[in-house]
This record gives sequence, C-alpha cells and structure tokens, in this order.
Amino acid sequence: MEKIKINFPDGKIKGYDKSITLGDIAQSISPSLRKKSIAGYVNDELYDLNRPIDKDSSIRLLTKDDDEAWEVLNHSSAHLLAHAVKRLYPEALFWVGPVVDEGFYYDIDLGDISFNENDLLKIEHEMNKIIKENINLERIILTKNEALKVFSGDKYKIDLINELPETEVITAYRQDDFIDLCRGPHLQSTNQIKAFKLLKVAGAYYKGDKNNKMLQRVYGIAFFNKDDLAKHLFMLEEAKKRDHRKLGKELGLFMLSEYGPGFPFWLPNGMTLRRQLEEFWYQTHIKEDYQLIQTPIMLNKELWEISGHWYNYRENMYTSEIDDYEYAIKPMNCPGCILVYKHDLHSYKDFPLRIGELGLVHRHEASGALAGLFRVRNFTQDDAHIFMRDDQIISEVSKLIKLYEYVYSVFGLDYYIELSTRPEEKYIGTVEIWDKAEKALADACTKIGKKFRINEGDGAFYGPKLDFQLRDSLGRIWQCGTIQLDMNLPERFDLSYVDADGEKKRPVMLHRALFGSLERFIGILIEHYAGAFPLWLAPRQIDIIPVNNEFHLDYANEVYKILLSNKFRVNLDNREEKLGYKIRESQINKVPYSIVLGDKEKQNKAVTFRKYGKKEEVTIALNDFIKLLNDEVENKK
Repeated sequence: MEKIKINFPDGKIKGYDKSITLGDIAQSISPSLRKKSIAGYVNDELYDLNRPIDKDSSIRLLTKDDDEAWEVLNHSSAHLLAHAVKRLYPEALFWVGPVVDEGFYYDIDLGDISFNENDLLKIEHEMNKIIKENINLERIILTKNEALKVFSGDKYKIDLINELPETEVITAYRQDDFIDLCRGPHLQSTNQIKAFKLLKVAGAYYKGDKNNKMLQRVYGIAFFNKDDLAKHLFMLEEAKKRDHRKLGKELGLFMLSEYGPGFPFWLPNGMTLRRQLEEFWYQTHIKEDYQLIQTPIMLNKELWEISGHWYNYRENMYTSEIDDYEYAIKPMNCPGCILVYKHDLHSYKDFPLRIGELGLVHRHEASGALAGLFRVRNFTQDDAHIFMRDDQIISEVSKLIKLYEYVYSVFGLDYYIELSTRPEEKYIGTVEIWDKAEKALADACTKIGKKFRINEGDGAFYGPKLDFQLRDSLGRIWQCGTIQLDMNLPERFDLSYVDADGEKKRPVMLHRALFGSLERFIGILIEHYAGAFPLWLAPRQIDIIPVNNEFHLDYANEVYKILLSNKFRVNLDNREEKLGYKIRESQINKVPYSIVLGDKEKQNKAVTFRKYGKKEEVTIALNDFIKLLNDEVENKK
C-alpha cells in the first residue's frame, strides 16, 4: 500500500497508508480523541472525518471544544431539519440552509402551506426520530450533468447548479432518502446530534430579491449537550424580556412612527436619559482636552466628491437641491470637521488637535433592516477627529484606548479589540499607505499590552480601524467604538500644518467614536441594564410616597423640594391609592429609589428607602440620604 506523510500541529510527521481518513488517524492516536473529534483541517481545507486523504498533508483535528466544530454541528442539524421536513411534506423544495451566528436556518418552499409553532414541534419530533435511526451522512461527488439529473425535480437547485461553471466539481450529502447540495463537512451520523431546538419561522425572499417568491425560513440551533442548549434558551428568554423596543415603550423612552420609518422620537424619559449621557460625554472630553464644535447637517455635493463619499457611499445618502445646486445630508461628520480645520492655519505646536462633535447623520438603510434603535436612518455619532504628526500616532491611539477602557468600565461593559484591514475593493489611497496605517494601529495596541484580533478586509474605505466589541450583562457582543486611522482624506482635502523647520507638512487624521451612535448605545444600555438604569442615568431617580396624604403630604412636599434643590430627578406620588400599589408601581417603573414617609420619618427628619430590585427597607436621616445619593451619582456606581 502506498504511503503518505501526515504533518501534525506539534511538528511531528507520521507515515500512513494512502486514503487514510481523519477518523482513522484520530483512532490511531487514542480512542478518546476519536470520540471527541468532529472534523478537521487537511491543508487548511475542512474535511469530514471519513473523507480519504490521498497525498502528503498537514492536518488539525477539530474537537467539540473548537468553534468550527459548533459550525459543523449546526450545519448537520440544518440538514436534519430539511430531512424531517421532506418526510413530513414530500412536496417541499429547499433553497439554502447555512450556519449563522444564531445557529442555522433553512429556506423552504411549501407552496400554500404556512408553518406555525405546532408545526415546528411536529418537525422536531420527526428530527428526533431520524436521530434515533443513526443514519450515516455520505459525501457524494457529482459532475454538473449528474447533479442536474439528481435534482431534476427541484427548480431552486437547478437554478443554483446552472450558475456553476461546467468544470466545477459539485458535492452533495446524502442521509437515507434525503440529499442536498453542500460543500460540507458534516458529522458522520445523525445520532451525534444530541441537543437542538427550532426557534422560529420567518419569511425570506428567494435570493433576497423582493420581486421573487417569499420562502419560509425556519431557524434553529444545536449544541453538543443539553445543558448548553438549556442555558442558551434561558438567555434567549432573558433577551426577550430586555428587548429595548419593549422596554422603551413601557418606560416611555422613545417611539417610532410610520410617518418616519427609521427616525426615532425621544419621549421625555428618554430625552432625560440621553441628556445625562451627553453631559457625561461632554465632561469626559473636556477633561481630555477636546475642542467641541457643531457642523451643518447638509453640505454641497462637491464636498462629498472630494471626500470620496459620493463615489463610495452615494446609495446610502439623502440628497436635495438648493439654488440649482445638489446637496447631500451628511452621512458622516468628518468632511465638516475638515472644513473647520482648514478655517485656520496650524502649527506642529497645535498637535495633537482633538475636535469633538455630537453630530446628527442620516444614512439610507433598507426598510427590512430597520430595528428599533439598533438600525435607524438618522443617529447622533459621538464623533471626534484628531489631527497629528506621524510620530504621534502610536501615543495618541494608545491614549484613546485607555479613554475607551475608562468609559466602558463606567457602564460595566467588557470589550475586546479587532483590527479591521484594507477592503478588497472600494478603498482610496495606496497599498503602501494602508500597510503603514495598519502597522501603526497594531503597534499602538502592543505598546499598552492590549491584544487584538484581525478582521480581514473590513476597514473603512479611507483607512484601517480598531473596532471595540462590547460584551453586555448577558454575554452578547456589540460593535460600538471605533478608531480609524486616515492618511487619505488629509491628502484629498490638501490639509497642512507648518512644521518646526518652517515647511508645510501633511497631518495624519484619526476618526473615532466611543459610543458609535447615541441611539444604538442607548438601545444597548436598555438591554444591558434591563431598563433598571444606575442612579446617575435614570430618567426618574426617586419616587416619594407618603403613607397617608392627610398626615404626611406636607413632609413629603418638604422632602420633594429639598431633593429638587439638590438637582435630583424626583417624583412625588400624591395619588389617593394604596401604599402597596404605589410601591409596586415604582418598582415596575424601575425607579432606583422609592422612599416612604410616615409618622416616624416625619418626626425624625428621616426617610425610609427601598432600592429597585431589593426587599430590604432602610431608614436614615434625610441629610445622610442626600449624601448617599450624591456619592452614588458622583462615582457612577
């Protein structure tokens, strides 16, 4: 038997018979490794465990602990779903069934039949039957003509196959009486799927084109054990309770209207919260030596041509005509800030020059993509643009990262950093400039000991960036802050400064946003805190509840005025309702402090308070209560 050489990740090389499989290699090392293995890499290509290896190769086995193994599991579960649907609805046709961050889905054409929750339970039952049958998954190689014959009754697969080149090798996977086009890899048999759940059904246009037929998209998720599935389902339920659209309505924070899809309205409570966030932003930036500006919302088309937005971002911009000239509502704040920079002459002594703006921008998003505050058509970017010399890049970016770390810690948000590099298409500037900029961002992270991940090809069209991925109280990841290094726009706008030698030089420009947008960040905070904001942010900080209006309202009014004079946001509940009812309502509204005033409190100039979410009641002197509140607000506890 012909031998081949297999290179292992630790550098060892072993000889095996040609056509050995990854499963056999794992077994030769140890039966326990074979049991834990799911798939593997052969020369950087993902392989099934039972796919033959026919040449000298480098391999890496995947076990259940690897992220890619979770993807293999969910891909196999998608095929399991389709198999079950095909058994229950023989007339069903299938489009695609990929793995996504939330698990997997399959797009299905059932004619006039519409799935409901009971149907999903019926499909789950059939999936469990197929799991018990322990059916092997078989990889099949087909020519284009062979594939057309195998899928002759499926118009969606025929369409897909016809788009492939004549010479392309086509792979499919068969499990018993079900077969589908697929690159793989997959698990070896259906009984390896131990824990799954179908989550929901939604509509999806064929190929994402609204002119095509609407298919039914069934979503599901799978894990390697039932405990992990149970935890995930619990988190999904918790996320539903925290949905910022639901809480935004219940707490009177914001609204959306059919008269302006994607354009949020701030209600009184939401506006109060927003102003607190803005004030925190302003004070933080003043301490960091930023100069604050405001630029126009609409500017001439010529400006957007110079910036490159007109050619790279035109489809997302709103335009209008003024005095026979074409204008655009700004989708970004940077060109306006550049005009502010050009208004004055600058010296190297001015640098780094930090200019901040809470600027309202507009971007046209598809109606189907709009989602509460998370995806809107107008939002306020907490922008800043920093102009500097080349030799200041690393120190300034390092300083920024420390600022980001402080701000996110105030909200109890953990984070990690991604370095997004040059896009394959639609970028401005030379490759050399991009390489230099990417290295500078990487060096800045390294200087202060911050690890980062590479996100290939996801940079802005004008430069690479550091993206800050935030982790909330449920462990979900949100992309918010960004630091973008731009060596291109200063060139396009002919920016300059006078250096120490008296010569004109080109500055480097940083674009940066801490929150990303106030709207989206507030949506994240609503879900992060489940609507129970810390005292300094809460729209209503204190509810005052007299035990009996006849005897205690005068003292309640006195406390109310004192708290107002100390600049607290306070509500006096003087309704003729039962005490328990008013306390419960205060808790429902997630007010940080509910204070109850009766005979004892009136006599001793005291308050009895109850913090949101706590059952304990504490009685202290009014002056001590005010000190407690001030300390909590000052330290943003």
